[in-house]
This record gives sequence, structure tokens and C-alpha cells, in this order.
Amino acid sequence: MNVKPLADRVLIKPLEEKEVKKGSIIIPDTAKEKPQEGKIIAVGPGRVSDEGKTVPMEVKAGDKVLYGKYSGTEVTVDDVEYLIMRESDILAIVG
Repeated sequence: MNVKPLADRVLIKPLEEKEVKKGSIIIPDTAKEKPQEGKIIAVGPGRVSDEGKTVPMEVKAGDKVLYGKYSGTEVTVDDVEYLIMRESDILAIVG
């Protein structure tokens, strides 16, 4: 894959939501919520501060993270869906 995020952006592969049934009710794919957990595939070099210095990223490729429900921009690369978002849109790193 040839995608390299710029500045303080990260490329995330959303993790599939585990399917849970309530009784015998089947929820169609169109009614399922968007996943809010993903794995970081690539990170940019970091944002540039007002003094002109690069602030390093707190996250790294391979980290499992939580992000806001409507965060990021959806992109498709090689028939795989990813999200590109700023590091500040990431809520937490999951251990």
C-alpha cells in the first residue's frame, strides 16, 4: 500500500463490530452502528508547532485505538476501507 499520511494524520483500519443477537432478532447491516475501534496502519511525521518544530506523534503503527463515531474521512485503497483522521480525533489507545 502506498498511502503515507501527512502532518498529524493517521491511517486507521476500522475493526469489524462483533455481531450480537438479542433473542432471535437479526439486525440488518444498514442498521448497524459504525465501529469506533481500529488499528493504526500508518502515521504522519507529526504536526509543526508555532515555533516551527515538529511535535512527534503519540501513537504508532500497530496501536489499537478508540475514536469518535463520526471522526475521520473514509477512503478506499485496494478495495479495503480505511479512515484518515487527525491524531487529536483519537480518544484513547487500547492496551
